[in-house]
Amino acid sequence: MRRPALALAAAMLLMTSCGQGTADKDVAPVQPDGAGAADAGAAIEPAQPAEAEDDGTEAGAGESGEPAGQAEPDEQAEGVGKAEDVPPAPLYRMNGAYRFVPIDDAATGKVVLLTFDDGPKDQAILEQMLDALDNHQAKAVFFVNGYRAVKQPELLELIHERGHMIGNHSWDHIDLKKEEEDAVRDQIGRVQRLVEETIGEAPKMFRPPFGSGGDYVRGIAEEFGLLFTTWSNGSLDWDSSTKNKPDAVIRNVLDQLHPGANILMHELPWTAEALEELLGKIEEAGYGFLDPALIEIPEPRPSDGDGSGA
Repeated sequence: MRRPALALAAAMLLMTSCGQGTADKDVAPVQPDGAGAADAGAAIEPAQPAEAEDDGTEAGAGESGEPAGQAEPDEQAEGVGKAEDVPPAPLYRMNGAYRFVPIDDAATGKVVLLTFDDGPKDQAILEQMLDALDNHQAKAVFFVNGYRAVKQPELLELIHERGHMIGNHSWDHIDLKKEEEDAVRDQIGRVQRLVEETIGEAPKMFRPPFGSGGDYVRGIAEEFGLLFTTWSNGSLDWDSSTKNKPDAVIRNVLDQLHPGANILMHELPWTAEALEELLGKIEEAGYGFLDPALIEIPEPRPSDGDGSGA
């Protein structure tokens, strides 16, 4: 009886050894808590939850075999701020004469700022202006009135989509110097809110109607973080002497041309007609067009007011 018992024990020992060898080849080793497959060098995926089977993806790996949550290089770039999304550093600041001068030697002084007031009025006229600006790779500021913009917010979107800046020209185009503080804040604040709600960003520059306001209105505009400006080169396109005379618009601007010129124009048919030729002549005179995005804007002054436009 002793020899059969020994034989049986030897047979059981052999079977156990063979079974253990199979497990070593086919089953992933148990990982300690917190250890991942990369830590152990294993390539075997863990069991998948039921919901992962529904969309054909694996919880532990993407289609390319990369761990879940690790995007491809192009996908990672989409989630990170790109260089073009970062606002450029300002290169120009406005001086006391409402002209724009270089902040340092990195920028040329022979530039002009193109601005258009009192819109948005008419889509056809506006598009004619935008096309002329595009032809010369020029950017401009469109100072809008709230009472007009609220009727045609799609024109604000058009200006913004074409790469131009929208400025604040008050809600009703009234003489703000004659108004009480609360009224001035309301006139400015309502335009700020309307523009921000329409295009996603509020104006950064403010031009008072008629250029009237002085330090009183300037201080309130600065509460909103707005650069208060008037102009240093008037096209007189609003004057009866220039009505329906594109050549007069061109002549008036060229006669006053100077480095850093802050050129005032309006959304008018004769100005739109003059613009293509005017831009060409400005270039022929050796000037470039200042991108408003490169202008230094003051910080808001909340200590002087709440900037709510109430």
